[in-house]
Amino acid sequence: MTIEIQSHSKNWKRKYELERKVLEDIFGKEIKAIEHIGSTSVPKLSAKPIIDIFLAVSPLHNVSYYNDKLQGLNYRYSITDMSNRHLFSKYTAAEVWTHNLHILPYDKNFYLRNELLFRDYLRKNPEFVSKYTSLKEQLVLKNYNTIEEYTKSKSEFIRFVMELARTGKGLVK
Repeated sequence: MTIEIQSHSKNWKRKYELERKVLEDIFGKEIKAIEHIGSTSVPKLSAKPIIDIFLAVSPLHNVSYYNDKLQGLNYRYSITDMSNRHLFSKYTAAEVWTHNLHILPYDKNFYLRNELLFRDYLRKNPEFVSKYTSLKEQLVLKNYNTIEEYTKSKSEFIRFVMELARTGKGLVK
């Protein structure tokens, strides 16, 4: 499997904003928070050109509810080992993967989620953006068989940055 990493594009923020408006029209007051996450949300960070979105709702319904809501928007439900969330991936008519939509329950600790702390730490610490980009560029040369293998190979760096982010916020692991 070839994993494509691109230099950061300002277009990624625009794509997020466009999708955010679509989701706000569909889900309205069910939305308690919506956030651009993942590497495309961090300025100057190279990334797979897939926009990751957290859609926090209350309450979290079963997957068929969201399948119905997203019908006609080219989202497909993805079975994952991530608990207490529904993951949908969006594809173009040409089968190009463009977005990941993580629908999860909103609670008082939403903004303490690892993905948001990681994003915010990178945004405030550009030296780690450079290190993470270098790591990704090295890893794509290894020709992983699956996206999961590639993601797992980044986990040590991510854990290190998460520890810094949590410590900086006065949070325990």
